[in-house]
Amino acid sequence: MATIKKVQVTFDCAEPERVGRFWCEVLGYVAPSPPKEFATWDEYNASLPPEQRGAWFACSDPEGVGPRLYFQRVPEGKVVKNRVHLDVRVGTGLVGEERVAALEAECARLVALGATRVHLMPADEDNESCLLMQDVEGNEFCLD
Repeated sequence: MATIKKVQVTFDCAEPERVGRFWCEVLGYVAPSPPKEFATWDEYNASLPPEQRGAWFACSDPEGVGPRLYFQRVPEGKVVKNRVHLDVRVGTGLVGEERVAALEAECARLVALGATRVHLMPADEDNESCLLMQDVEGNEFCLD
């Protein structure tokens, strides 16, 4: 049986570049260079038929460690809770008030980028605190 070496996380969305650029800021990811015959992605998009312009966006971890993220335009909007979501690990190794402070600080940064704070899930006997949020199109994610 083959071993999986890499994964890509794909987001269905209305505005791929907007959502993709949000996640670039969240994770420190970068967009790839445009195809070599184009100076910019805008120039590349302008070369496409109108229905294909802005249909997708991709970004990746500049260190090559994290998965590539791919954003594709779909006609339908988000109507229910995500079945899969990202946990952005900002509080690893922290507990109690120190962890909550780190989560809240990152939450404030992401809200300034267009995210929405949903609610803090306080620590219990099994889990440390985490903060539920939504990205710029309402996709849920956690600050963990």
